[in-house]
Amino acid sequence: MSDVRGPDPARAALDARVLAWLHEPGALDAPRDDARFSALALELFAFQFARCEPYRRFCEGRGRTPRSVASWREIPPVPTGAFKELELRSFPAERRLHAFRTSGTSTERRGTLWLDTLALYEASLLPSFQAHVLPDLAERPVLLRVLAPSAREAPDSSLSHMFETVLRRLALPGGGFDIRDGRLDVDGLLSGLERARDAGTAVALCGTSFAFVHLMDELAARGRRLALPEGSRVMETGGFKGRSRELGRGELHAAFDAVLGVAPERIVNQYGMTELASQFYDSVLRRPGEPRRKLAPPWTRVRVVDPASGEDVPPGEPGALVIVDLANTGSVQALQTADLGHELDDGFEVLGREPGAEARGCSVAADAMLGATGP
Repeated sequence: MSDVRGPDPARAALDARVLAWLHEPGALDAPRDDARFSALALELFAFQFARCEPYRRFCEGRGRTPRSVASWREIPPVPTGAFKELELRSFPAERRLHAFRTSGTSTERRGTLWLDTLALYEASLLPSFQAHVLPDLAERPVLLRVLAPSAREAPDSSLSHMFETVLRRLALPGGGFDIRDGRLDVDGLLSGLERARDAGTAVALCGTSFAFVHLMDELAARGRRLALPEGSRVMETGGFKGRSRELGRGELHAAFDAVLGVAPERIVNQYGMTELASQFYDSVLRRPGEPRRKLAPPWTRVRVVDPASGEDVPPGEPGALVIVDLANTGSVQALQTADLGHELDDGFEVLGREPGAEARGCSVAADAMLGATGP
């Protein structure tokens, strides 16, 4: 019997091949390589089928095995809700290193993604974030301010870890987190933004949608407006339905324009989830002047399926989003979300949640936390 405490040679080989793709210079702009993706996806499916017992039972119940699956489109996707019920990991329990958990209250069951390495998560997030939020970083300094808690305060938040990684690996001076001890530090944030304005330094203001709602509410209560320097941008993530109220994307983006001086074409929405290693961003900064859509990194694929049958819908028609992410080597690569969307050019658009689905976790958590603590 092999030593479960040691590295799995098959997993190490898969990780090495995926990491090589993630680290390739210019990978995001390279032509779509379907053959490379399909080969890796099928090998990873066979590995996860063999190593993750709950996933193997799930696949066998649907009559799908590595012998019968011939395309990445046939790999059975696991509903994201399954992470609340099962440990979906393709490595021994002894190798658990870190856990990311979906947002929720202390009494709610939370989905958990167990990791035995953070290397793939970090290698996947960095090129996508830089290409879509900081495409001009080489030409100008950018101040990154984050409306979220740090990873020290929220160690099981994948979003907080993402921002910590960006700040550390891109060595952005003067950046930091503006939610501390569960409170939005409005005075500290405004001081930092005013210094950037006076110095003419572009700002990347990032956070969950409802953290921004609380910031806008506080600025309105103070009668404040702060026009950020030219070149500034906003990155918002999560849904627009909080515990307190629902807000449309257009309404929030109009507030960014009116209160911060950031026009809609400088606002990037990120689509991601705890259960995935990779994220998807609006195209507006990376491909200005083109229709707004989510762009997928080349080591991912997005299907739009009929929620009842699981079959692909005709191009352009709405359906449930299924995501295959090669960077999820340690868990399950194919996930069925509770989000609706449709294909749009070479990307996709998120249309909202399926009827009856839970509101997007990170945004609801920010709304609940900041609403409970007050200014």
